[in-house]
Amino acid sequence: MNPTKRRAIFERFARANPHPKGELDWRTPFQLLIAVILSAQATDRSVNAATATLFKVAPGPREMLALGREGIERHIRTIGLFRSKARHVEETCRILLAEHGGEVPSERAALERLPGVGRKTANVILNIAFGQPTIAVDTHLFRLGNRIPIAPGRTPLEVEHRLLRFVPPEYLQHAHHWLILHGRYVCKAVKPDCPNCLINDLCEYRKKTPAPAAS
Repeated sequence: MNPTKRRAIFERFARANPHPKGELDWRTPFQLLIAVILSAQATDRSVNAATATLFKVAPGPREMLALGREGIERHIRTIGLFRSKARHVEETCRILLAEHGGEVPSERAALERLPGVGRKTANVILNIAFGQPTIAVDTHLFRLGNRIPIAPGRTPLEVEHRLLRFVPPEYLQHAHHWLILHGRYVCKAVKPDCPNCLINDLCEYRKKTPAPAAS
């Protein structure tokens, strides 16, 4: 895909949704961090349902740690893998208080040392909480990178590096939001909604779904 076509894709995303937002509910960088840790292999809706009560009683790391692991589990038991996630949340809070004054660090290395935080989660925090032009490659972005193909790669890291290189600088801040939302609601894994796709004429996917036949 050539640079002119890539730019046109992001121009359309920007016109259609100039201020994209993620779908997790949070008010502070700490709450965003916890919500993203909980969102692994879970829907944003299920995480929001759990954190609605969790963040009321434990809005910060000190209150969260005071709940103890069992207390955290009681709030998040409707989320998949809740026991291991409760352990990660508890250990993360302990580290934040002991090593970062209770604040979420804004450096990648420090974030990736937190339990339950990998490169993708760190990219989300750096982008959304701290305004850094990072791109978190989840299953949606990996699929779109190779399907459109706006940034093909064999691994999520390859797709991330190519997106960082290929996306025009003025669109980097919101690029991962636009692509996640596009992959979640339009360019879906099983049956992409090509007839209603904003970038249908720019996309180079060869197996586009046809428009339904007129009745």
